[in-house]
Amino acid sequence: MTPKKRKTRPAVLITLLTALFMLGTIYQSRMLAASGDDGTYDQLKLFASVLDLVQRNYVKEVEPQKLIYGPIDGMLKALDPHSSFLRPEDYKELQIETKGSFSGIGIEISIKDGILTVVSPIEGTPAEKAGLKANDKIIKIEGKSTKNMSLIDAVKLLRGKKGTKVTISIFREGWNQLKEVTITRDVIPLKSVRSRSLDKGYGYVRVSSFQNHTASDLKKAIGKLEEEGPLKGLVLDLRNNPGGLLDQAVKVADIFLDQGLIVYTDGRIKEQVMKFEAHPGPDPNDWPMVVLVNEGSASASEIVAGALQDHKRAVIMGVPTFGKGSVQTIIPIGEGAAVRLTTALYFTPSGRSIQAKGIQPDLVVPFEPEKEAAQSKKEGKESPFHFIKEKDLEGHLPGDGEKSGGEETKPASTGGKKENTEKGAPPMDNQLREALRILKAWGILSGMVNHGQDKAPVLEGAQGH
Repeated sequence: MTPKKRKTRPAVLITLLTALFMLGTIYQSRMLAASGDDGTYDQLKLFASVLDLVQRNYVKEVEPQKLIYGPIDGMLKALDPHSSFLRPEDYKELQIETKGSFSGIGIEISIKDGILTVVSPIEGTPAEKAGLKANDKIIKIEGKSTKNMSLIDAVKLLRGKKGTKVTISIFREGWNQLKEVTITRDVIPLKSVRSRSLDKGYGYVRVSSFQNHTASDLKKAIGKLEEEGPLKGLVLDLRNNPGGLLDQAVKVADIFLDQGLIVYTDGRIKEQVMKFEAHPGPDPNDWPMVVLVNEGSASASEIVAGALQDHKRAVIMGVPTFGKGSVQTIIPIGEGAAVRLTTALYFTPSGRSIQAKGIQPDLVVPFEPEKEAAQSKKEGKESPFHFIKEKDLEGHLPGDGEKSGGEETKPASTGGKKENTEKGAPPMDNQLREALRILKAWGILSGMVNHGQDKAPVLEGAQGH
């Protein structure tokens, strides 16, 4: 069989790209030679050889962009679960996420053992209304297997115009077969701050993520609570908060702290070594606080919890957090694309690394969903709610004292469940009830101490000495 003649333009372009790449590697080799390391150059030569091999011999012509984007994507995925290559459309999606809303089904997702897994449904969204729960495995999206699918590709399939439908196949622990769920997409408003009064003088604020206006919205929420009367105590709910913008986490912590270190980062290069300090505010904000956390509290929410814990500003209550203590920097690389690269690690003011360890609560209070907990207890079973943690992710960066690459671990059996909401406020679950009890007891004990000081006995003859 006589082979067909190929079009020369793509071939010439690939050859030109290869030549340019080789010129770059020659320059790189000189730089590496100066440092006494030529290992990288050898690998670059290998890549250039394979690129040329594919260009000349593959069964059909391949777009130049695909040949370049593919290896870049694979290289970054091999580093850790949070580094990735952002194609132009992916970069746009990332920017949308921090600006307030998007159209989709409303779930926070991660990847566990190569399978797309629900971290938690977002409050009041189609996903929550359809009954999706934490740790549900999404096996298929519109009939397409999610095995080894990237988070970005999964997001593309799940998002879409308002009113359109998407069918997903999910598997849940205890089921013996997949269940297909069809969900109608809607606009997902990412309102990150919700608040209400729990009791006279006791406020509740939930921060569900850290977006552009989270800190300013939090100040407004606290201001409205204070308009109802002087605050005796505040519950800050960071449960199921996956994180977000670092600067907003720092500003949120700064609302409750007047001085001292909030968080610092440490990386390989000087620019990644940063410290963030608290500043005196116009209002004292010195009322007692309880911060609620669980396995769904990650990254920015762990920064806030860690800072308040180290400064003894609040009691941290719940179960150990997710443990995402790495810093991702978004670096635009031209043509609308960008690289999300892990560049540093977070440390609390006392020097604790968050990575793969999380924040340990001062008071461990597992979440107990009313009906499910009672039934599980009756049957002698563990809680059916499980969360994925950073240390469960394949290829995660090891934490202090952890072996490189991590060991296979089971998710904690005491998890959290996102609450049903009425106007954005959750009902009084067991953790929230306990937090309110602590604040009230705090007030009572403080009053007893102050009363004792006011009535302290004066010894006869002590005056004037």
